Amino acid sequence: MNFQTAKRLESVEEYYFSKKLREVRELAASGKPILNMAIGSPDLDPPQEVVQAIKDAVVVDGAHKYQSYQGLPELREAIADFYKDKYDVELDPKNEILPLMGSKEGIMHISLAYLNEGDEVLVPNPGYPTYTSVTKLVGATPVYYDLKDENGWEPDFESLVKKDLSKVKIMWINYPHMPTGASGNKALFEKLINFAKEHQILLVKDNPYSFILNDSPTSILSVSGAKEVALELNSLSKTFNMAGWRVGMVSGSLDKIEAILKVKSNMDSGMFQGIQKGAIAALKISDKWYTKMNAVYRERRELIWELASLLGCSYDKSAKGMFVWAKLPKGIDAVSFIDYILYKKDIFIAPGDIFGSNGKGYIRFSLCVTKENIKEAIGRFDKETNKLLSAIGTQKIAEKSIAK
Repeated sequence: MNFQTAKRLESVEEYYFSKKLREVRELAASGKPILNMAIGSPDLDPPQEVVQAIKDAVVVDGAHKYQSYQGLPELREAIADFYKDKYDVELDPKNEILPLMGSKEGIMHISLAYLNEGDEVLVPNPGYPTYTSVTKLVGATPVYYDLKDENGWEPDFESLVKKDLSKVKIMWINYPHMPTGASGNKALFEKLINFAKEHQILLVKDNPYSFILNDSPTSILSVSGAKEVALELNSLSKTFNMAGWRVGMVSGSLDKIEAILKVKSNMDSGMFQGIQKGAIAALKISDKWYTKMNAVYRERRELIWELASLLGCSYDKSAKGMFVWAKLPKGIDAVSFIDYILYKKDIFIAPGDIFGSNGKGYIRFSLCVTKENIKEAIGRFDKETNKLLSAIGTQKIAEKSIAK
Protein backbone atom coordinates (compact mmCIF):
# COMPACT_ATOMS: atom_id res chain seq x y z
CA MET A 1 0.00 0.00 0.00
CA ASN A 2 1.35 3.43 -0.97
CA PHE A 3 0.86 6.34 1.39
CA GLN A 4 1.10 9.94 0.29
CA THR A 5 4.24 11.56 1.67
CA ALA A 6 4.35 14.95 3.34
CA LYS A 7 4.44 17.94 0.99
CA ARG A 8 7.79 18.98 2.49
CA LEU A 9 9.43 16.08 0.68
CA GLU A 10 8.40 17.62 -2.63
CA SER A 11 10.85 20.45 -1.99
CA VAL A 12 13.95 18.30 -1.50
CA GLU A 13 15.77 15.51 -3.26
CA GLU A 14 17.82 12.67 -1.89
CA TYR A 15 21.31 13.90 -0.97
CA TYR A 16 23.55 13.69 -4.06
CA PHE A 17 26.20 11.52 -2.43
CA SER A 18 23.56 9.16 -1.00
CA LYS A 19 22.26 8.55 -4.51
CA LYS A 20 25.54 8.64 -6.45
CA LEU A 21 27.37 6.37 -4.02
CA ARG A 22 24.84 3.60 -4.70
CA GLU A 23 25.89 3.74 -8.34
CA VAL A 24 29.58 3.81 -7.36
CA ARG A 25 29.11 0.80 -5.06
CA GLU A 26 27.34 -1.13 -7.83
CA LEU A 27 30.24 -0.44 -10.20
CA ALA A 28 32.70 -1.63 -7.54
CA ALA A 29 30.60 -4.74 -6.86
CA SER A 30 30.68 -5.56 -10.56
CA GLY A 31 34.47 -5.71 -10.38
CA LYS A 32 35.38 -2.16 -11.41
CA PRO A 33 38.52 -0.88 -9.57
CA ILE A 34 36.80 2.30 -8.37
CA LEU A 35 38.85 4.99 -6.65
CA ASN A 36 36.57 7.25 -4.61
CA MET A 37 38.11 10.73 -4.46
CA ALA A 38 34.86 12.60 -3.79
CA ILE A 39 33.87 12.06 -0.16
CA GLY A 40 35.30 13.90 2.86
CA SER A 41 35.15 10.88 5.16
CA PRO A 42 38.48 10.66 7.05
CA ASP A 43 40.31 7.41 6.36
CA LEU A 44 42.89 8.01 9.10
CA ASP A 45 42.39 6.61 12.62
CA PRO A 46 41.44 8.72 15.63
CA PRO A 47 44.13 9.29 18.28
CA GLN A 48 44.89 6.10 20.22
CA GLU A 49 44.09 7.89 23.48
CA VAL A 50 40.58 8.50 22.19
CA VAL A 51 40.02 4.87 21.21
CA GLN A 52 41.31 3.73 24.62
CA ALA A 53 39.04 6.22 26.40
CA ILE A 54 35.90 4.77 24.83
CA LYS A 55 37.07 1.21 25.53
CA ASP A 56 37.55 2.07 29.19
CA ALA A 57 34.23 3.90 29.39
CA VAL A 58 32.17 0.98 28.09
CA VAL A 59 32.66 -1.03 31.30
CA VAL A 60 32.03 1.82 33.75
CA ASP A 61 28.94 1.60 35.99
CA GLY A 62 26.00 3.44 34.41
CA ALA A 63 27.65 3.71 30.98
CA HIS A 64 24.61 2.30 29.18
CA LYS A 65 21.90 4.41 30.79
CA TYR A 66 20.19 7.39 29.24
CA GLN A 67 22.46 10.42 29.35
CA SER A 68 21.83 14.11 29.90
CA TYR A 69 20.44 16.06 26.94
CA GLN A 70 23.16 18.64 27.61
CA GLY A 71 25.98 16.11 27.69
CA LEU A 72 28.38 15.32 30.52
CA PRO A 73 29.53 18.38 32.48
CA GLU A 74 33.11 17.19 31.86
CA LEU A 75 32.49 17.26 28.09
CA ARG A 76 31.16 20.81 28.17
CA GLU A 77 34.13 21.85 30.30
CA ALA A 78 36.52 20.19 27.83
CA ILE A 79 34.85 22.08 24.96
CA ALA A 80 35.16 25.35 26.88
CA ASP A 81 38.86 24.68 27.55
CA PHE A 82 39.38 23.77 23.90
CA TYR A 83 37.77 27.01 22.71
CA LYS A 84 39.86 29.05 25.14
CA ASP A 85 43.10 27.32 24.18
CA LYS A 86 42.61 27.13 20.41
CA TYR A 87 40.44 30.15 19.62
CA ASP A 88 40.91 32.44 22.64
CA VAL A 89 37.14 32.38 23.22
CA GLU A 90 35.57 32.36 26.68
CA LEU A 91 32.51 30.10 26.95
CA ASP A 92 30.48 29.24 30.02
CA PRO A 93 30.32 25.42 30.02
CA LYS A 94 27.05 25.49 31.96
CA ASN A 95 24.94 27.40 29.47
CA GLU A 96 26.87 28.50 26.36
CA ILE A 97 27.72 25.06 24.97
CA LEU A 98 25.47 22.25 23.75
CA PRO A 99 27.07 18.96 22.58
CA LEU A 100 25.46 17.50 19.46
CA MET A 101 25.39 14.16 17.68
CA GLY A 102 27.39 15.70 14.86
CA SER A 103 27.05 19.28 13.68
CA LYS A 104 24.71 18.20 10.86
CA GLU A 105 21.90 17.64 13.38
CA GLY A 106 22.65 21.11 14.71
CA ILE A 107 21.70 22.59 11.34
CA MET A 108 18.27 21.01 11.73
CA HIS A 109 17.90 21.91 15.41
CA ILE A 110 18.79 25.57 14.84
CA SER A 111 16.43 25.77 11.87
CA LEU A 112 13.56 24.24 13.84
CA ALA A 113 14.25 26.58 16.75
CA TYR A 114 14.25 29.81 14.73
CA LEU A 115 12.44 29.41 11.42
CA ASN A 116 8.75 29.65 10.68
CA GLU A 117 7.10 28.77 7.40
CA GLY A 118 7.71 31.62 4.96
CA ASP A 119 10.88 32.88 6.65
CA GLU A 120 13.94 33.29 4.47
CA VAL A 121 17.51 32.05 4.94
CA LEU A 122 20.71 33.34 3.36
CA VAL A 123 22.58 30.34 1.95
CA PRO A 124 26.06 30.50 0.38
CA ASN A 125 26.44 29.64 -3.32
CA PRO A 126 28.51 27.47 -3.55
CA GLY A 127 27.98 25.86 -0.17
CA TYR A 128 27.03 22.79 1.82
CA PRO A 129 23.80 21.38 0.27
CA THR A 130 22.32 20.57 3.71
CA TYR A 131 21.77 24.29 4.41
CA THR A 132 19.32 24.35 1.51
CA SER A 133 17.60 21.02 2.16
CA VAL A 134 17.01 21.68 5.86
CA THR A 135 15.71 25.18 5.11
CA LYS A 136 13.16 23.69 2.72
CA LEU A 137 12.23 20.84 5.06
CA VAL A 138 11.17 23.30 7.78
CA GLY A 139 9.10 25.33 5.31
CA ALA A 140 11.44 28.29 4.94
CA THR A 141 12.89 29.66 1.71
CA PRO A 142 16.59 29.67 0.79
CA VAL A 143 17.91 32.94 -0.63
CA TYR A 144 21.30 32.38 -2.21
CA TYR A 145 24.14 34.84 -1.86
CA ASP A 146 27.03 34.65 -4.28
CA LEU A 147 30.53 33.55 -3.39
CA LYS A 148 32.85 34.00 -6.36
CA ASP A 149 36.50 33.42 -7.10
CA GLU A 150 37.09 37.07 -8.06
CA ASN A 151 35.92 38.10 -4.58
CA GLY A 152 38.01 35.49 -2.75
CA TRP A 153 34.87 33.37 -2.19
CA GLU A 154 33.63 35.96 0.32
CA PRO A 155 30.20 37.62 0.39
CA ASP A 156 29.66 40.74 -1.70
CA PHE A 157 28.14 43.00 0.94
CA GLU A 158 27.17 45.68 -1.61
CA SER A 159 24.99 43.14 -3.38
CA LEU A 160 23.67 41.70 -0.12
CA VAL A 161 22.32 44.98 1.20
CA LYS A 162 20.42 45.53 -2.06
CA LYS A 163 18.35 42.41 -1.38
CA ASP A 164 15.04 42.55 0.43
CA LEU A 165 16.19 41.16 3.77
CA SER A 166 12.97 41.81 5.70
CA LYS A 167 12.06 38.10 5.89
CA VAL A 168 15.59 36.76 6.48
CA LYS A 169 16.02 35.10 9.88
CA ILE A 170 19.27 33.09 9.49
CA MET A 171 22.47 33.44 7.47
CA TRP A 172 24.74 30.41 7.04
CA ILE A 173 28.47 30.94 6.71
CA ASN A 174 31.26 28.36 6.58
CA TYR A 175 34.98 29.20 6.86
CA PRO A 176 37.33 27.56 6.13
CA HIS A 177 34.85 27.22 3.32
CA MET A 178 33.62 23.97 1.87
CA PRO A 179 34.01 23.36 -1.05
CA THR A 180 36.39 26.18 -2.08
CA GLY A 181 38.85 26.16 0.84
CA ALA A 182 38.67 29.95 1.31
CA SER A 183 39.98 30.61 4.81
CA GLY A 184 38.01 33.59 6.10
CA ASN A 185 39.49 35.94 8.68
CA LYS A 186 38.55 38.21 11.58
CA ALA A 187 38.08 41.21 9.31
CA LEU A 188 35.47 39.30 7.32
CA PHE A 189 33.80 38.04 10.49
CA GLU A 190 33.59 41.60 11.86
CA LYS A 191 31.81 42.69 8.66
CA LEU A 192 29.43 39.76 8.97
CA ILE A 193 28.67 40.53 12.62
CA ASN A 194 27.93 44.17 11.79
CA PHE A 195 25.74 43.10 8.86
CA ALA A 196 23.81 40.65 11.06
CA LYS A 197 23.26 43.26 13.76
CA GLU A 198 22.08 45.87 11.28
CA HIS A 199 19.55 43.50 9.70
CA GLN A 200 18.63 41.49 12.81
CA ILE A 201 19.77 38.20 11.33
CA LEU A 202 20.99 35.16 13.26
CA LEU A 203 24.45 34.39 11.91
CA VAL A 204 25.51 30.74 12.10
CA LYS A 205 29.12 29.82 11.35
CA ASP A 206 29.81 26.19 10.49
CA ASN A 207 33.44 25.53 11.50
CA PRO A 208 34.42 21.85 11.03
CA TYR A 209 37.61 22.41 8.99
CA SER A 210 39.51 24.97 11.04
CA PHE A 211 42.39 22.63 11.95
CA ILE A 212 42.90 20.98 8.55
CA LEU A 213 45.88 22.50 6.71
CA ASN A 214 45.16 25.81 8.40
CA ASP A 215 47.73 27.63 10.54
CA SER A 216 45.23 30.17 11.88
CA PRO A 217 42.13 28.46 13.36
CA THR A 218 39.53 31.12 14.08
CA SER A 219 36.13 31.21 15.75
CA ILE A 220 33.61 33.89 14.91
CA LEU A 221 32.89 34.07 18.65
CA SER A 222 36.32 35.68 19.09
CA VAL A 223 34.90 38.84 17.50
CA SER A 224 33.68 41.42 19.99
CA GLY A 225 29.88 41.39 20.24
CA ALA A 226 29.54 38.16 18.26
CA LYS A 227 27.45 36.36 20.87
CA GLU A 228 24.67 38.92 20.40
CA VAL A 229 23.91 37.64 16.90
CA ALA A 230 26.04 34.56 16.20
CA LEU A 231 26.21 30.84 16.88
CA GLU A 232 29.05 28.53 15.95
CA LEU A 233 28.81 24.87 15.01
CA ASN A 234 31.91 22.73 15.36
CA SER A 235 32.72 19.06 15.01
CA LEU A 236 35.23 16.39 15.97
CA SER A 237 34.62 14.49 12.72
CA LYS A 238 37.38 16.00 10.60
CA THR A 239 39.74 17.30 13.29
CA PHE A 240 40.07 13.95 15.08
CA ASN A 241 38.95 11.47 12.38
CA MET A 242 35.80 10.67 14.35
CA ALA A 243 33.18 11.13 11.60
CA GLY A 244 31.31 7.94 12.45
CA TRP A 245 31.20 8.79 16.16
CA ARG A 246 28.86 11.75 15.48
CA VAL A 247 30.19 14.31 17.94
CA GLY A 248 29.76 18.03 17.49
CA MET A 249 28.76 21.11 19.42
CA VAL A 250 27.04 24.45 19.10
CA SER A 251 28.23 27.45 21.09
CA GLY A 252 26.67 30.84 21.74
CA SER A 253 24.72 32.89 24.25
CA LEU A 254 22.47 31.38 26.92
CA ASP A 255 19.17 32.35 25.24
CA LYS A 256 20.16 30.78 21.91
CA ILE A 257 21.46 27.55 23.48
CA GLU A 258 18.25 27.22 25.50
CA ALA A 259 16.16 27.60 22.33
CA ILE A 260 18.12 24.86 20.56
CA LEU A 261 17.93 22.60 23.63
CA LYS A 262 14.12 22.80 23.50
CA VAL A 263 14.30 21.15 20.09
CA LYS A 264 17.13 18.72 20.81
CA SER A 265 15.59 17.40 24.03
CA ASN A 266 12.56 16.32 22.01
CA MET A 267 14.64 14.69 19.28
CA ASP A 268 17.00 12.33 21.13
CA SER A 269 17.74 10.89 24.56
CA GLY A 270 21.35 11.89 25.03
CA MET A 271 24.70 10.80 23.59
CA PHE A 272 26.28 7.47 24.59
CA GLN A 273 28.56 8.10 27.56
CA GLY A 274 31.49 6.20 26.04
CA ILE A 275 31.51 8.47 23.00
CA GLN A 276 31.45 11.51 25.27
CA LYS A 277 34.45 10.16 27.18
CA GLY A 278 36.27 9.64 23.89
CA ALA A 279 35.41 13.20 22.85
CA ILE A 280 36.87 14.55 26.10
CA ALA A 281 40.11 12.70 25.40
CA ALA A 282 40.24 14.11 21.87
CA LEU A 283 39.70 17.69 23.01
CA LYS A 284 42.63 17.35 25.41
CA ILE A 285 45.06 15.92 22.84
CA SER A 286 48.44 17.65 22.41
CA ASP A 287 49.30 19.86 19.42
CA LYS A 288 51.53 17.08 18.07
CA TRP A 289 48.36 15.44 16.83
CA TYR A 290 47.52 18.32 14.46
CA THR A 291 51.09 18.46 13.16
CA LYS A 292 51.14 14.73 12.42
CA MET A 293 47.72 14.72 10.76
CA ASN A 294 48.43 17.73 8.58
CA ALA A 295 51.75 16.27 7.45
CA VAL A 296 49.77 13.39 5.91
CA TYR A 297 47.24 15.71 4.27
CA ARG A 298 50.02 17.96 2.96
CA GLU A 299 51.66 15.04 1.13
CA ARG A 300 48.33 13.95 -0.30
CA ARG A 301 47.48 17.47 -1.41
CA GLU A 302 50.72 17.72 -3.40
CA LEU A 303 49.71 14.59 -5.30
CA ILE A 304 46.13 15.84 -5.83
CA TRP A 305 47.59 19.06 -7.27
CA GLU A 306 49.60 16.91 -9.66
CA LEU A 307 46.47 15.03 -10.71
CA ALA A 308 44.46 18.26 -11.09
CA SER A 309 47.22 19.75 -13.27
CA LEU A 310 47.23 16.62 -15.40
CA LEU A 311 43.51 17.18 -16.00
CA GLY A 312 44.18 20.76 -17.08
CA CYS A 313 42.66 22.28 -13.93
CA SER A 314 43.71 25.40 -12.04
CA TYR A 315 43.55 25.66 -8.25
CA ASP A 316 44.48 27.87 -5.28
CA LYS A 317 47.45 26.56 -3.32
CA SER A 318 46.58 28.76 -0.34
CA ALA A 319 43.19 27.07 0.18
CA LYS A 320 42.48 25.37 3.53
CA GLY A 321 40.57 22.27 4.59
CA MET A 322 40.47 18.70 3.36
CA PHE A 323 39.54 19.27 -0.27
CA VAL A 324 41.11 20.64 -3.43
CA TRP A 325 38.70 22.84 -5.38
CA ALA A 326 39.80 22.85 -9.00
CA LYS A 327 38.58 24.81 -12.01
CA LEU A 328 38.17 22.82 -15.20
CA PRO A 329 39.34 24.12 -18.57
CA LYS A 330 36.86 26.52 -20.15
CA GLY A 331 33.90 24.82 -21.80
CA ILE A 332 34.10 21.57 -19.86
CA ASP A 333 30.91 20.61 -18.06
CA ALA A 334 31.73 19.21 -14.60
CA VAL A 335 28.88 16.69 -14.37
CA SER A 336 29.70 15.20 -17.78
CA PHE A 337 33.38 15.28 -16.87
CA ILE A 338 33.07 13.31 -13.63
CA ASP A 339 30.77 10.75 -15.26
CA TYR A 340 33.23 10.30 -18.10
CA ILE A 341 36.06 9.87 -15.61
CA LEU A 342 33.97 7.44 -13.55
CA TYR A 343 33.02 5.20 -16.47
CA LYS A 344 36.28 5.44 -18.45
CA LYS A 345 38.87 5.63 -15.66
CA ASP A 346 36.99 4.21 -12.64
CA ILE A 347 37.61 7.36 -10.59
CA PHE A 348 34.86 9.20 -8.70
CA ILE A 349 35.31 12.96 -8.21
CA ALA A 350 32.65 15.41 -6.99
CA PRO A 351 31.24 17.88 -9.56
CA GLY A 352 31.09 21.48 -8.34
CA ASP A 353 27.50 21.84 -9.54
CA ILE A 354 26.15 19.97 -6.50
CA PHE A 355 27.28 22.87 -4.29
CA GLY A 356 25.39 25.55 -6.22
CA SER A 357 25.34 27.34 -9.56
CA ASN A 358 28.63 29.09 -8.78
CA GLY A 359 30.23 25.66 -8.63
CA LYS A 360 29.67 25.04 -12.34
CA GLY A 361 32.94 24.39 -14.12
CA TYR A 362 34.66 23.15 -10.95
CA ILE A 363 35.40 19.76 -9.44
CA ARG A 364 36.27 18.83 -5.85
CA PHE A 365 38.88 16.29 -4.80
CA SER A 366 38.94 14.84 -1.28
CA LEU A 367 42.18 14.41 0.65
CA CYS A 368 40.71 11.33 2.38
CA VAL A 369 42.51 9.10 -0.10
CA THR A 370 45.80 7.29 0.45
CA LYS A 371 48.93 8.40 -1.39
CA GLU A 372 49.01 5.03 -3.10
CA ASN A 373 45.49 5.46 -4.46
CA ILE A 374 46.19 9.01 -5.65
CA LYS A 375 49.30 7.75 -7.46
CA GLU A 376 47.17 4.99 -8.96
CA ALA A 377 44.70 7.63 -10.19
CA ILE A 378 47.54 9.64 -11.73
CA GLY A 379 48.76 6.49 -13.44
CA ARG A 380 45.38 5.96 -15.09
CA PHE A 381 45.90 9.08 -17.16
CA ASP A 382 48.48 9.40 -19.90
CA LYS A 383 49.10 11.33 -23.10
CA GLU A 384 45.47 10.71 -24.01
CA THR A 385 44.30 13.06 -21.23
CA ASN A 386 43.94 16.01 -23.59
CA LYS A 387 41.96 13.79 -25.97
CA LEU A 388 39.70 12.84 -23.05
CA LEU A 389 39.05 16.50 -22.19
CA SER A 390 38.43 17.27 -25.83
CA ALA A 391 36.02 14.34 -26.09
CA ILE A 392 34.00 15.63 -23.13
CA GLY A 393 33.89 19.13 -24.61
CA THR A 394 32.80 17.77 -27.99
CA GLN A 395 30.14 15.63 -26.29
CA LYS A 396 28.64 18.68 -24.56
CA ILE A 397 28.64 20.68 -27.81
CA ALA A 398 26.84 17.81 -29.52
CA GLU A 399 24.28 17.61 -26.69
CA LYS A 400 23.58 21.33 -26.93
CA SER A 401 23.12 21.07 -30.70
CA ILE A 402 20.63 18.23 -30.28
CA ALA A 403 18.75 20.19 -27.61
CA LYS A 404 18.35 23.11 -30.00
